Amino acid sequence: MSRDIPLNTVPCLRRKAAAFQQLVMSQNQNDNGAPPSPAPSSPRSFPQYAVDTEIVTTEGNDQYRSSSVPIYQTATFKQESLSNMGEYDYTRSGNPTRSHLERHLAKIMHAGRALAVSSGMTALDVIARLLQPGEEVIAGDDLYGGSNRLLKYLRVNQGIIVHHIDTTDVDAVKKTVNSKTRMVLLESPTNPLIKICDIEAVATATHEAVPECLVVVDNTMMSPMNMRPLDLGADITYESGTKFLCGHHDLMAGVLAVKDLVLGERLFQVINASGCGLSPFDSWLLLRGIKTLAVRFEKQQNNAERIAAFLKSHNFEVYYPGLESHPGYNVHTKQSLGPGAVLSFRTHDLPLSERIVESTKLWGISVSFGCVNSLISLPCKMSHASIDPKERAERDFPEDLIRLCVGIENPQDLIDDLLAAMVKAGVEMKK
Repeated sequence: MSRDIPLNTVPCLRRKAAAFQQLVMSQNQNDNGAPPSPAPSSPRSFPQYAVDTEIVTTEGNDQYRSSSVPIYQTATFKQESLSNMGEYDYTRSGNPTRSHLERHLAKIMHAGRALAVSSGMTALDVIARLLQPGEEVIAGDDLYGGSNRLLKYLRVNQGIIVHHIDTTDVDAVKKTVNSKTRMVLLESPTNPLIKICDIEAVATATHEAVPECLVVVDNTMMSPMNMRPLDLGADITYESGTKFLCGHHDLMAGVLAVKDLVLGERLFQVINASGCGLSPFDSWLLLRGIKTLAVRFEKQQNNAERIAAFLKSHNFEVYYPGLESHPGYNVHTKQSLGPGAVLSFRTHDLPLSERIVESTKLWGISVSFGCVNSLISLPCKMSHASIDPKERAERDFPEDLIRLCVGIENPQDLIDDLLAAMVKAGVEMKK
């Protein structure tokens, strides 16, 4: 599928796009669909252009018509009088730079409201505060290690019941949902096994069974370039802005987005009360990073496709939804505009995997992904080490799995570096 086509023109999503536009018009009759105060600093309108155009197109009301959003590096704002309070009073509650970022995010994520916080895990924590003791959460059996850690904390300390199941199996979700289920947490692709969930099917089944249950999607892997979970029926989507949105690993940020403005206000109240809103300077950095998302993501994705093909040609077991051999290929193609820039592969030999990871030069050994620089990791010892080994075994988590987070370097250089690392590690490469 061509990646310069606006997501709202994809056939399976066109009806949802039209419905959302009508929803925004009905919920917001003034200020061109603006969400509640603090008011945005750039007008809200439904996307009219291709996604790569929307990403770099921002509108503002700066008095000097600045082409770059000003940084309002202030903690507090002076008021005209006690009876005439302005739009902003304290940056914890709202800041013009953060508002501009949030309005831009709402546009590119097809949301009624977006919110920016201090990290991706903070975003999930804000969402989790909607839960009450005794309520139940359904989550995948392959989750980012930090998400798994937070869910474990909620289970042990907050009385939240958590079910880890294979969320790629819609029937398994249907069997697990019950009257106490208040949240279904999805990743697609999952991290790091790159499993694919049918978001639309899960959302439909969940809402039919328990209408008040929230379907929450971590869209960090795909970013708004490839997928908008809200168009697929999700109630909340969130991302680590540290990853693809920023693209340079020089800030920590998280973003949340919803279509329902009442739900958005509930999330805002949590952010306002806890003080976890993104700082003005980091909001400005994230806005700057988003402007290059399209060109970065396209390059990273193209590189990943070549590297996946290289690994496949040497008979490695490769986990990447851009390969037709991937079991989730058809579902992913239906709901996304591309396979992304993260892939994993197995050697079936843990010491061999360790030697490969430690023998690369261009690939930096590091957690995280989405950066312009390519990264390599061994999840069982790094990003997912917080999951108990016994629990990893119960979930069929392969200890030898290597995760590649592909950057924008020359793809042949990346392949050559992998090849050299494998030869040094003792892999007998196919000739």
